[in-house]
Amino acid sequence: MTTKHRIYTTSFASVYPLYVAKAERKGRTKAEVDQIILWLTGFSPEAFAAQLAAKSDFETFFAQAPKLNPARAEIKGLVCGVRVEEVAEPLMREIRYLDKLVDELAKGKAMAKILRA
Repeated sequence: MTTKHRIYTTSFASVYPLYVAKAERKGRTKAEVDQIILWLTGFSPEAFAAQLAAKSDFETFFAQAPKLNPARAEIKGLVCGVRVEEVAEPLMREIRYLDKLVDELAKGKAMAKILRA
């Protein structure tokens, strides 16, 4: 029997402030982090707030995402030394996509480029 990666059962609401803090340390905003999350998942602002209030874990958060953005396949690069496009496990790949987008935000990349516009 395989065990789930610990991040899958971690509450998204517990990690979300870390994403915001990382962005804010680099002069970016919570609104920009939210914009990235909504773009990636297809959640409305209200549905996203409900996910945070429910303290959904990552597995539930991504499973309940209304429409994962098809442009997310264009996200390439390294996160924690791992190429996001080579992550085999689908849920872990979605989490790495989000990590990569927040990294790009914190590194000062333009929002249009982050959102693959």
